[in-house]
Amino acid sequence: MTDLPRAITIRETRVYRGPNYHSYDPAVHMTVDIGALESEPTDLLPGFTEGLVALLPGLAEHQCSRGRDGGFLERLVEGTWVGHVAEHTALEIQRTAGHEITRGKTRSTGEVGVYSIVYGYLDETVGTLAGKLAVRLVNYLVDPNTEATHGFDFHAEHEAFLLTSQRVAFGPSTQAILDEAIARDIPWQRMNSASLIQLGHGVHQQRIRATMTSLTSSLAVDIASDKELTNRLLAAAGLPVPASDVVRTVDRAVDVAASIGYPVVVKPLDGNHGRGVAINLRNEAEVRAAFDEAYDQSRRGYVLVESFVTGKDYRVLVVGGNMVAIAERVPAHVIGDGIHSVTELVDITNSDPRRGVGHEKVLTRIEVNNGAIELVRAQGFEMTDVPKVAEMVKLALTGNMSTGGISIDRTFEAHPDNVDIAEEAARVVGLDIAGIDFICPDITAPVRETGGGICEVNAAPGFRMHTHPTIGEAQYVAKPVVDLMFPPGAPSRIPIVAVTGTNGKTTTSRIIGHIFRAIGKKVGMTSTDGVVIDDRLVIRSDASGPRSAKMVLQNPRVDFAVFEVARGGILREGLGYTRNDVAVVLNVAPDHLGLRGIDTVEQLARVKRVVVEAVPKSGSAVLNADDPLVADMRRHCSGEIVWFSVKPDNRMVADHSRRGGKAVILEKGELGDQIVLVHGRRRMPLAYTHLLPITFGGKALFNVQNAMAAAAAAYCAGANLHDIRSGLRSFTSSFYQAPGRMNLTEVQGIKVIVDYCHNVPAMEALGAFVDRFFEDLGSIERPQKIGVIATAGDRRDQDMRDLGYEAAKHFDRIIIREDERGRGRKLGATADLILEGARHCQAEAGRVKEVEIVLDEIESTKIAMQWANPGDLVVLCVDRARAVWDELQLIGNLAQAGTDET
Repeated sequence: MTDLPRAITIRETRVYRGPNYHSYDPAVHMTVDIGALESEPTDLLPGFTEGLVALLPGLAEHQCSRGRDGGFLERLVEGTWVGHVAEHTALEIQRTAGHEITRGKTRSTGEVGVYSIVYGYLDETVGTLAGKLAVRLVNYLVDPNTEATHGFDFHAEHEAFLLTSQRVAFGPSTQAILDEAIARDIPWQRMNSASLIQLGHGVHQQRIRATMTSLTSSLAVDIASDKELTNRLLAAAGLPVPASDVVRTVDRAVDVAASIGYPVVVKPLDGNHGRGVAINLRNEAEVRAAFDEAYDQSRRGYVLVESFVTGKDYRVLVVGGNMVAIAERVPAHVIGDGIHSVTELVDITNSDPRRGVGHEKVLTRIEVNNGAIELVRAQGFEMTDVPKVAEMVKLALTGNMSTGGISIDRTFEAHPDNVDIAEEAARVVGLDIAGIDFICPDITAPVRETGGGICEVNAAPGFRMHTHPTIGEAQYVAKPVVDLMFPPGAPSRIPIVAVTGTNGKTTTSRIIGHIFRAIGKKVGMTSTDGVVIDDRLVIRSDASGPRSAKMVLQNPRVDFAVFEVARGGILREGLGYTRNDVAVVLNVAPDHLGLRGIDTVEQLARVKRVVVEAVPKSGSAVLNADDPLVADMRRHCSGEIVWFSVKPDNRMVADHSRRGGKAVILEKGELGDQIVLVHGRRRMPLAYTHLLPITFGGKALFNVQNAMAAAAAAYCAGANLHDIRSGLRSFTSSFYQAPGRMNLTEVQGIKVIVDYCHNVPAMEALGAFVDRFFEDLGSIERPQKIGVIATAGDRRDQDMRDLGYEAAKHFDRIIIREDERGRGRKLGATADLILEGARHCQAEAGRVKEVEIVLDEIESTKIAMQWANPGDLVVLCVDRARAVWDELQLIGNLAQAGTDET
């Protein structure tokens, strides 16, 4: 170990966006190598613990495995490894940004000195940055003099981290709505790097951006942005508004001010956040001085001049036509203490941890600009003067929170007449969520009597003055907003069926989708073929991962989702959604082993088990009772278990049914094998297997199992028996309905099957079907069975040999090809290993008589067809199903053209 570095090296970082192999919740996964520190736990690192706690004192509260505050510090003193320290450090760094997360674990990967660090996050950007900073800090504390840690300044990097955290965080308004949605179990996903959020799934979705919703009228927003038009509409409705006019020049502004009568207000016609607003202007000079800034802040170059209404500044929040909160806004100011100058008082005020830049925190820092200095001077002070005790010095004229103002909750103090006026104003403009700005002496008295009125109507009003008032009780204004989008009892989720397993996922997913499309559902489906929305292929690619699932859940037409869930997607990013109503696990067999730390079939089963762990109490898991690894997953399901089994003597299924459980079984009878749905004592026949097109007369047992699993899933998802029977009987394995899944065609009298078979378990199932294919012909005829086989280059060497060996047991002649992508292997390397296995079987008197390598897929197809005679069977295990299918059609068309010409 002396040659190894005394530092943590990050080998890989992954972000899981949903339930995953390591955690049910979203998590960051870092694979790290601690090098020589494997032999140096923290008790052997002088000053390490003291230095770490000095920089991050919050670590003293971490419980770790001890279950009490200080438990982690005890582990540090006793001695723990730096990978474990990095986990807790990453959690604490997130905590300093306000992200309270306690989930984390560090485990050995089995390789000496290499660990998996898994910890939770609220925002993935913040989570990944925290992990990287944690590793740098730990390395620095171990040895500050290495090249990697030279110049490391934790305080500077931590400050940069906090700024980034604030930049990517949701604003107070968005977060308030999001918190309310989460409390109601409404799913959500962020749709951009800003504040565009989707609430709900598919057809039930609603979107928000800050406090604008899918229900907000674009026309109403335009009206509210035009202050002059808003005033005219409100005045026409008999609501109190100040006299006003729109101008484009400073001279016209002076004329209008004189006409209205001083004092006046000058502000941009289409501005926001109080920018460019000047109030209580008492003469021509002040109007001219204020015009330029208002003009600069106006997007279209129009300025509004209106009469100045004296009084306090109130914001009335109206949601869905009803007042939900009222706040008095007090302009940015400082209160004298007889000791500090105005500048010092501003600095003291801005040191309040609740104050930040812009809308990032519940209060905004006071900005001292030229306007503020002039306002202070107008009150008889310079910035260096010391105000008397309790003397107020204003630094802004408007009460906007964005300019450093504070808020006082007045929700339950307003006079009913004023509430009615505000609600009517929102209706007149047409906004579902409106901020009505009142200027009046006292909100507790009717403004029609005391004077005052509405000075502005705002679309997308900020919530922080109501959710985090400086004085008074917080108002839960997000509740009525979510009520608007999702009235009590309204659904926000669509049913999700997740299908996984080593083989049969796509076929089973397609059968389930077929059943529900026939019912009238708009089905969104993901599979290795692509993303299908309402029976239309919208994306052609391997779409069995979490990103494709999110695409389906974002589609506003989809009201039922079927996801094929592959091992790779779970290991790469997790499920991508929080839960599935029905989980289907078909089988677990050795495949893709040796990749991403999954070396055994038991570990592979744990990966597949993620969809079962994502089943809620109200959901169901459809499990293969004949596969011990799948059957064992029942212990990890919160919902009900539904078995399917082709073995008539499966005791576990019998006991389950006797206790009132559900199962789909295969019963033998005089007319053939029959699929039967069992629910307690009820036995409901579904279909004879030989009548289902995808079973090829019952010979394809693997498709019998797929049909049984699909029937069970459909039943759990709410389909009735008639629809299930109809769906099973009408689903075919044609190329156009299930491309690359046991597609049978005939070319020049030759039976040709196109299938994606690519691993040993699939070859065993396919071989059993091939053995039975000609059993109806009797023992006299003996057609050839020709196979074109291949596998992906990322399989283990022995898996490739085993594939060749298994294929040689069932085919008379074999052509070995390769995929276009070698996946890390040289051209021909995969084929040589498959050939080695086939030759081995041949030497042991296997069925195969001839084996040949033809690497190109299309060329191998042509040669296989040349070898075959009418009546023979050719099985093409494909990579590019479309290209192979087109080649078969071309061969058939050319042969037909030749016959016609003859």
